[in-house]
Amino acid sequence: MATLAPTAHLQLPFFDAAHQQLAADLSVWAAKQQVDEQDDRQACREWVRRLGQAGWLRHCVPAAFGGARAQLDSRTLVILRETLAFYSPLADFAFAMQGLGSGAITLAGTAAQKSRYLPAVAGGELIAAFALSEEQAGSDAGAMSTSATLGPSGTVTLHGSKTWISNGGMADYYCVFAKTDAQAGTRGITAFIVDAATPGLDASEHIAVMAPHPLATLHFDQCQLPADAQLGELHGGFKLAMRTLDIFRASVAAAALGMARRALALAVDYAQARPMFGQRLADFQLTQAKLGEMVALVDAGAMLTYRAAWLRDCVGTEGAQQARDYTAAAAMAKMVATENAQRVIDMALQMHGGMGVRVGSKIESLYRDIRALRIYEGATEVQLLILGKSLLRAASSPTQ
Repeated sequence: MATLAPTAHLQLPFFDAAHQQLAADLSVWAAKQQVDEQDDRQACREWVRRLGQAGWLRHCVPAAFGGARAQLDSRTLVILRETLAFYSPLADFAFAMQGLGSGAITLAGTAAQKSRYLPAVAGGELIAAFALSEEQAGSDAGAMSTSATLGPSGTVTLHGSKTWISNGGMADYYCVFAKTDAQAGTRGITAFIVDAATPGLDASEHIAVMAPHPLATLHFDQCQLPADAQLGELHGGFKLAMRTLDIFRASVAAAALGMARRALALAVDYAQARPMFGQRLADFQLTQAKLGEMVALVDAGAMLTYRAAWLRDCVGTEGAQQARDYTAAAAMAKMVATENAQRVIDMALQMHGGMGVRVGSKIESLYRDIRALRIYEGATEVQLLILGKSLLRAASSPTQ
């Protein structure tokens, strides 16, 4: 029988009975899934199909368009990603990209755009993607060079490239961010929905990474879009991208938690079973101290992650101060949970000795899987900047 993801932490006051039942149901479902992940692209398609058929993707979109809740619930996203990542980081990736790739449409799409894309995302019938990064514009999104030229009839011509695009080359559509005013920095960016079959879009340049999952560079060569492809306000793309990333930032922390919890469970099982010098590895005080450090690191990340999700759901982000408080809390959660998960997985691998670096073992794959989470959707260094600026702003305000 597969190891079940732990659920005791869901008794914390951040969660309600519905969240607890959701986690229990998902854990039972996920433990039964057997997906061949040797081909990451085929595996992601299969995960999207299964997640859609089972109804889990309904939590990526609002109820009015086939979703499970009236609006996106951060604590639900946290539970889903933490649980899926415990079993399969690739399953978590497939779920997360459906949310991230449709989040901007949920936030700013027209009724027609929402009706066209969101129900199909929820059902696993369309694969979504979010295209912001470029070769010279990662953390510095304002440095992007991909351009969108508006024609007299409202049509749009896209030209340039995007890279590190998750689901690139297999997505059915992309939410693409491009410069509509080359001189305005982040205030000159607009979002567009680009269907994968659009002439002038080439997504065939795949990117291989240490923990295989679908990535590609997108090339736009005079790519013609209709006027209704614009997503949100003209020049409002940067704010839309940041709002979308803010929703899912705490869930990145949750994915790291899921991987860390799996590594901790593997370490405990191995320590209890491994004979050494006439006793078990778990009987040595050094092992016990290391396990104690690991569980403390996991719980520290968990508290910050759940707090961030609770703030968005229960306090809100409508007020300016509320929005700033949530952004800081999500940044802290993302930074601490991902950094701590890296440490926990490294310690778990060390405890396994030579078995830990054997290709194909779970702990070896976790060691590769966790690394990217400290980079994507805001690198650790970016989160530190957010936190530092937040602290200085509060210190300079007489009302804080």
